[in-house]
Amino acid sequence: MRICGRAITGGAFLVLLAAPLMRAETFYLTIAGLGGEPEYEQRFEGWAKDLDKLLKQAEPNAKIATMFGDGATKNAIQAKFQEIARQAKPDDSVIVMLIGHGSFDESDYKFNIPGPDLTGTELANMLDTIPAKHQLVVNMTSSSGASIVSLEKPGRVVITATKAGTEKNATYFARYWIEALRDPAADADKNQVISALEAFRYAEEKTAKFFETQNRLATEHALIEDTGKGDGVKAPGPDNGEGLAAGRFAVLHLGAVSAQINDPEKLKLLKHKEELEQAIDELKYKKASMDFNEYRRQLQGYLIELARTQEALDK
Repeated sequence: MRICGRAITGGAFLVLLAAPLMRAETFYLTIAGLGGEPEYEQRFEGWAKDLDKLLKQAEPNAKIATMFGDGATKNAIQAKFQEIARQAKPDDSVIVMLIGHGSFDESDYKFNIPGPDLTGTELANMLDTIPAKHQLVVNMTSSSGASIVSLEKPGRVVITATKAGTEKNATYFARYWIEALRDPAADADKNQVISALEAFRYAEEKTAKFFETQNRLATEHALIEDTGKGDGVKAPGPDNGEGLAAGRFAVLHLGAVSAQINDPEKLKLLKHKEELEQAIDELKYKKASMDFNEYRRQLQGYLIELARTQEALDK
């Protein structure tokens, strides 16, 4: 590939990927949208809280905002973007993470939130008002692949949980994106910094393995796009020119997070939460062949236990 008129070899490309850039200040904005059903409402809010706690532990000096439930309306989101736009400087970084359901009407992607949905075009317009030149959008919703065409822009890394707007099933990518920011194994170059590329590769692989171990047809295929053009790819590298900006985009430092990983009780709770979420997934998969009252009984039991586990994690 070529950058600024100079040829970059495969080896040099990898060297550049190995050095995530540290910015003056980082703004994190996590938004969990509507669940539509109790299990998804609880799950999306729980994931948002997990990210909020994780980020505050790892990046205590960063600007961190988390929105969910009735507080995640379009007006509230617009106000938060305006606040970031007033504070951010050109050398700063902005990371926006979307959790929940999305939809695609063959024209534009929509993020499902209370009240009017937020379209991909509206999200891109809000991002464009922020002077920070280094931006990362991690859209972990269903149909998120359709948002790439609106969001892609030079200097902006875009990651989606699905490859197209037609992949409409609820996604699991968010679970493994959070795990990537928590697991030292995601730090492939062992520099104590998780880059956007490292987190993407970890979450993409874990999501694919989830469907494989469940013996289910994969209903989501994550993509990454960081050149400002193109449809996004599953395997970024020198051959397609994708991944350079993502490899240099620092998402999180591992030092403070490792304390939680090394806490046996916290680790046990995290594992239990994942097991409960997977049990709910399996139950929903079997819903059509089950007695409805038995399905509701089992689901309620899982949700109560999941709420207790989340409460313990939030302490």
